[in-house]
Amino acid sequence: MSLRQRLLETLSDGEFHSGEALGAALGVSRMAVWKHIRSLRELGVELEVVRGKGYRLPASIELLDAAAICDAISPSVAARLGPLHVFDELDSTNNWLREQSHAGAPSGSVCVAEMQSAGRGRRGKCWVSPFAANLYLSLLWRSAAGVAALGGLSLVTGIAVLRCLRAQGLETIGLKWPNDILAGNAKLAGVLIDVVGESSGPCAVILGVGINVCMPTLAAEGIEQGWTDLQRLCSADVTPSRNRLAASLLEHLLPTIAEFEKSGLQPFLEEWHRYDVVTGCEVDLHLPDGIVSGTACGIDEGGALLVDTPQGRQRFTSCEVSVRIAS
Repeated sequence: MSLRQRLLETLSDGEFHSGEALGAALGVSRMAVWKHIRSLRELGVELEVVRGKGYRLPASIELLDAAAICDAISPSVAARLGPLHVFDELDSTNNWLREQSHAGAPSGSVCVAEMQSAGRGRRGKCWVSPFAANLYLSLLWRSAAGVAALGGLSLVTGIAVLRCLRAQGLETIGLKWPNDILAGNAKLAGVLIDVVGESSGPCAVILGVGINVCMPTLAAEGIEQGWTDLQRLCSADVTPSRNRLAASLLEHLLPTIAEFEKSGLQPFLEEWHRYDVVTGCEVDLHLPDGIVSGTACGIDEGGALLVDTPQGRQRFTSCEVSVRIAS
């Protein structure tokens, strides 16, 4: 366990601790404690500093723990799970797992991080990833069918995330094509899929999921669209456990991907239609060469979005398309 993790664990009781007491408990100098406190605040961790009292976390903080995650996973799902890696910081969990895929990492490998310095969303957008606040998880899945057989995977991954969040008691959330999870008009979670391989041969798929758990308001200032988190949607006096959430996500994600590999998109279409929040809405589709406006008309059997435009009904795939529900 790193010194940073030990420091956070000591502070997680919500009480004030002096620099001297922290140094004695951790076996380091008061100056070393101060430097780590400063680095935590730079990472966005909200710490109170009061002269004469010391340092305190205003709310308890739960660090990610591989053993705690694995212990909460059922044996049947654990059989599909590969190595699970937990990091304090990565540029991107998808990037790290992509590199591991080239090095021969097995299907089912999982990577989670306390923070991402260069978290990615769809279309190259930044995914805001403050320290120990949300869940950033990536799963490696190897497919023998090739890239051409992956049509609809993005939607199916969104369904798995929706199932996970509904299991947390969130019944008023929905799906925005191709794979965002919304509560009202605010984004709660998103998916990023990277594919490595040939169109007709074996490939590696990295499924990245970001779920807002306890997003600090200061960290969220750069987010361009409406957002929410589990803390705001759940009971005010209950802080969602990120370890239990990670386990629940894998409980839903691994079997869902296995079903998709066996049967394709067809078994998921009815569920998608049930939770689709875009159908019937006026939308603006942001494409590389401009904006297309119209009325969303659901998805077809291949998972493409159908939109009625002044030029007639058009079909859009998820690649390089961003959907905005018109206000």
